[in-house]
Amino acid sequence: MVSEPHDLSGRTFLVTGGNTGIGRATAAGLASRGGRVYLACRSPDKGRAAAAAIGAEAGGDAVQFVQLDLADLSSVRACAEEFLARDQPLHGLINNAGVAGRRGLTTDGFELAFGVNHLGHFALTTALLGRLADSAPARVVTVASDAHFQARGVDFTAVRRRTISVTGMAEYATSKLCNVLFSAELAQRAAGRGISSYALHPGVVASDIWRRVPWPVRPLIKLRMITPGEGARTTLYCATSDAAATASGRYYERCQERQASPAATAELARALWDRSQAWTTA
Repeated sequence: MVSEPHDLSGRTFLVTGGNTGIGRATAAGLASRGGRVYLACRSPDKGRAAAAAIGAEAGGDAVQFVQLDLADLSSVRACAEEFLARDQPLHGLINNAGVAGRRGLTTDGFELAFGVNHLGHFALTTALLGRLADSAPARVVTVASDAHFQARGVDFTAVRRRTISVTGMAEYATSKLCNVLFSAELAQRAAGRGISSYALHPGVVASDIWRRVPWPVRPLIKLRMITPGEGARTTLYCATSDAAATASGRYYERCQERQASPAATAELARALWDRSQAWTTA
């Protein structure tokens, strides 16, 4: 049995995709324990409505909205700038939002799953690293997936072109491997700055991320889905538990450390970081 996270009064968190699914359940869990939470979402109407609802359930007004479209790097930069301008500490960044089973390109010309699930979060995290360090101890929690085991590596040419698989799930697996690689490399680069990094598999959750997965794949996926609340448990564990405090760079499932894919090598993590940094600062 995993113990409930301790009181979070005085601590501030930013949750991407916090208006729905696992993100909303995560934001609600943080706010219910006294945390101040920022919901970074694409839709202002949905984001503000979710912030108001979660704040009302938590018994306060400590849930705020900031706009973020992870498929557009200019929006990512604007989101980081808006948060920094509010002069708030940042004790936890929850990289939760994502897409699955969709095909296309981001505004900046990257394969959609790679651009949203990895590159947008990379840009957001690196833009906020200084604030995280100033607020230390701080944590970055990235919601990956056991789908990363299906990816054998990262084709740095393929991530610069439109999705080519019919279902988009091969590209999704690559993007989730990138989440694991990014989290591990962040742990190395942030060592000594008071920032811990975690990647996790939340379980296969009945959330909006699957809404555009084509039939007949979608019904098969749904056979083993869990609720968003159940899916948020490992995110909350990595973000708040004392037991995980010294385990930076690890991969988690069901609130326990797990071995990541053999494809998640230190060499590939460094290469991905260097490419991502070049692409997001060009």
